[in-house]
Amino acid sequence: MLRQIFLGVTLLLGSAGGLVVEIVAGRLIAPYVGMSLYTWTAIIAVVLAGLSAGHWIGGRMAAARVSDVGAMRRLALALALASVSSFASLGLLRVLSGPLLGSGLGTVPVVILLSTALFLLPSLFVGIVAPIVTRLAVGLRPEDPGPVIGRMYAIGTLGSIAGTLAAGYLFIAWIGSTGTIVAVATVYAVLALSCALQTGRGFAGRTGLGIVLLLGAIGAWTQATGAFLSPCERESDYFCIRIDDFSAVSGRPSALIALDHLAHSINDRDDPTLLFNPYIHFVDEYARRRLAYGPGRPVGAFFVGGGGYTLPRAWAAEMPAARLVVAEIDPAVTAAARRHLWLDPDLPALEIHHRDARVLLQSLPAVPAFDVVFGDAFHDISVPAHLVTREFHREIARRLTDRGFYVANAVDDGRRPRFVAALARTLATDFAAVEVWAEVEALSAATAGTETRITYVVVAGHRDSGIDRLPASRGIARFWLRLPVDGVLRVAGDDVPVLTDDFAPVDRLMATLLLAPEE
Repeated sequence: MLRQIFLGVTLLLGSAGGLVVEIVAGRLIAPYVGMSLYTWTAIIAVVLAGLSAGHWIGGRMAAARVSDVGAMRRLALALALASVSSFASLGLLRVLSGPLLGSGLGTVPVVILLSTALFLLPSLFVGIVAPIVTRLAVGLRPEDPGPVIGRMYAIGTLGSIAGTLAAGYLFIAWIGSTGTIVAVATVYAVLALSCALQTGRGFAGRTGLGIVLLLGAIGAWTQATGAFLSPCERESDYFCIRIDDFSAVSGRPSALIALDHLAHSINDRDDPTLLFNPYIHFVDEYARRRLAYGPGRPVGAFFVGGGGYTLPRAWAAEMPAARLVVAEIDPAVTAAARRHLWLDPDLPALEIHHRDARVLLQSLPAVPAFDVVFGDAFHDISVPAHLVTREFHREIARRLTDRGFYVANAVDDGRRPRFVAALARTLATDFAAVEVWAEVEALSAATAGTETRITYVVVAGHRDSGIDRLPASRGIARFWLRLPVDGVLRVAGDDVPVLTDDFAPVDRLMATLLLAPEE
């Protein structure tokens, strides 16, 4: 009975560890390559490939000719290797990420190679566990193997469920991605030693010594790579949040907030209206020109995403009587902006909600209330699909005043912007006027072939703005041009779809960026 319990616990914890590693994998590599459908696809495929190979190898290692002692020793070895390879992934991430990111390969090849190098072996070794444990459990009741096999399958599945829930809801937020990997490696090591002890003190001593020496060597190497130091100022349920001093670049007291791998916002300490990010600067200049806003004519604005709260902070300082509703899903981002980027969330103009922007907007009365809706929840090539669909745009259109407009920034290919084209075509189904803008400097770089990607700004409203050229009137000298929407659609191709809740292939539309070699 005790042996059955031990084997069940081993399978439960081993299966849980495998899924914990899979969930944590996304958070580990997000600061380097971001998060997208392609990232999760690569991680899941690599983990499943490792588990499949491990199950096949484990079945061979649990053959009938192998004694129970021999099978238990093989189980101990598999768990020891799972511990070592999981622990080593931390150092490998720091060693391999730089060369891969600098190799010139596209985002998708880098994600696949990095995921394979880091997570294939831990998944393979833990995959060996289930066949051996099941064989040993059946050996305890050979006269009635069916219930035993069913029970072991159920235990393995429950372990996977427990690992998924624990990683997503507990471990990452409590001890971070690095701490979670260390915890998994420790559990594997304890299980390995427990299995080894059941086969004799000599083997257990050799196994324990081997584990200690290998983990110690890997720990020293990992320490040397700096992998134990998290790249995050704070690792929340949603992002790896980093704060960098931007003063040396700007020549003024200023700071930058990065979410995962993307530098999201830059704030100036003394002048909230000094806007370093070109697309945020554009929204301010465009709104100033189109709405003629000011202290005597405040705006109502809804912000899809807060980040560094750069524009809400600027407008709150200029228009104390404005109504600025910000939907920032991650309270840790707001806390970081308050602590490091001089955000005062108690300003009377600000109304901050820690909810999904679409859920919050739909909860508001469907009456014209906002002059501006600013979509700033896109993170480089990671685009929440539910925030670009016709259904969401329809909710926005119902809440815009007659003079109001919706504006969203979008990173896309400078030569064939298929996602931007799809976004423009989708907006045109519910708005009378759609505009696509880009900074002249970025357009010149794309034309010259020195830059692949451009940050476009797409604007939609109930009426055309009548603006074709927009020079900056304050702050950093910049100039934006309005691109002909027909030209954008023509370059993108005829197969650009209208995005809906049922069909929003954002990652496929951005595949040219994801797959193209870095220049």
